[in-house]
Amino acid sequence: MLSEPREAGPTTALMRKAYARWAPVYDVVYDKLTEPAARDAVEAAVANGRRILEAGVGTGLSLGYYPAVSEVYGVDLSQDMLKRAAQKVRRRGLSHVKGLQVMDVCRLGYADATFDAVVAQFLITLVPDPEGALDEFLRVLRPGGEIVLANHFGQADGAVARVEEIVAPLCSKIGWSSDFKASRIEAWALRRGVTFIGLRPTFPGGFFKILRMRKAA
Repeated sequence: MLSEPREAGPTTALMRKAYARWAPVYDVVYDKLTEPAARDAVEAAVANGRRILEAGVGTGLSLGYYPAVSEVYGVDLSQDMLKRAAQKVRRRGLSHVKGLQVMDVCRLGYADATFDAVVAQFLITLVPDPEGALDEFLRVLRPGGEIVLANHFGQADGAVARVEEIVAPLCSKIGWSSDFKASRIEAWALRRGVTFIGLRPTFPGGFFKILRMRKAA
């Protein structure tokens, strides 16, 4: 189920090293904090159909949230993370997980229009080329399907924005940047003719958001 990594450049090589360090403690740090947002993202994705790509699947924290009738394919840059995801699949008997592959989300090895939905959780603000990743998500998505992102997006202004500035150093240490605004994703959608469905808050207290976009049918 777990395939070998594709070639990658210097930036992705550095990211792989960072993820290798995070892999042993990732579940302890993120599991309960991100579970509500992950469940919301999965629910939004499976509403589009059975065949789902989870980009940046990591250690597979959300793989158990998918219904048994779904067909889930997970990709991640880190082989260390994916080894842990594969262990979860075997241990829990998650037969709906059809494949786990080491892959750069900016260079997906899938044919056009393969998936009913592409879901990416806590990923898009971390990749070196977010628009490039979104282009690939769009390419492998069937017409009428959705891209679903679960992430922290910084507030443009107001009291929350000021609080985010204060906690920014802490957030950056665990991979969340308040500098990345949802408006950047919306601008990409406009350029690509993709329908920006909306952005809604989720746990904890709206810190994470679920962002949905639909490919033209």
